[in-house]
Amino acid sequence: MIPLPAHDPETTLILDGVAALELEGILPARAYQPVVPMQGCVAVAPVRECPEDDGRQRDQLLFGEIFDVLHEAEGWCFGRGRRDGVIGWVEAPALSAPVLLATHRVSGLRTYVYAGADPHSQPVMLLSLNALVTVRGETGDFLEVERAGFIARRHLADLHAFEHDPAEVAERFVGAPYQSGGRESLGLDDAGLVQQALYACGLGCPRRATQQASTLGVAIPAAEARRGDLVFWNGRAGVLVAPDHVAHASLEALAVQVEPLARATGGSRAMIRRL
Repeated sequence: MIPLPAHDPETTLILDGVAALELEGILPARAYQPVVPMQGCVAVAPVRECPEDDGRQRDQLLFGEIFDVLHEAEGWCFGRGRRDGVIGWVEAPALSAPVLLATHRVSGLRTYVYAGADPHSQPVMLLSLNALVTVRGETGDFLEVERAGFIARRHLADLHAFEHDPAEVAERFVGAPYQSGGRESLGLDDAGLVQQALYACGLGCPRRATQQASTLGVAIPAAEARRGDLVFWNGRAGVLVAPDHVAHASLEALAVQVEPLARATGGSRAMIRRL
């Protein structure tokens, strides 16, 4: 048996000694195999630590995001979310193939998908900001989306049209409840809030606050902080909406809120990073 080196189970695509083909020559494994690209076809799917309904949620897969599947068993797929690189298990019915080329993203905080091109028709699902969709036609003020239904045109943006103020995006989530591993409009954690704010502005962003703190932007003196900078403390993350106020998913309030930075950090030293 080949001894396997230590690896990050949340980011390395390997299961029981079988690794993704891309890791051949990089990570020793008993075997390598290609992944099967699939795509989220439900509003949001939990990415779990183990293939059980009550398994810890590591992340979420939003509609239209790609999930590279390495292994499938008993109604569960093990793989990696291509957008943020998190490894885990997703229920097979939440995924579809083949992968469709996205044309638009959801630009509103959340939007209904309707069965018809009419807001009085039956809602099919509720999509969150940054969900990815493939438009196949239009009817009046609605765009028809593959594998879903009809979405109001005003709630979608061209895939390459982005916003410019991460702080403004973060402020839209105020009041959303805290959800560990969440990054949807109905509930998210602190790193998920930072990630969604940056995605909306066309910027890549890892999933964990510690990863964000070590890879995003450059560190600057606290005295130079300004709106739109990112702030990190004690493994937590937020977006400055003013030099001394932060939008973050608060564990104390169990919701996204804006509050003085000093109160949010509890006096802990904060690191400011500018994109």
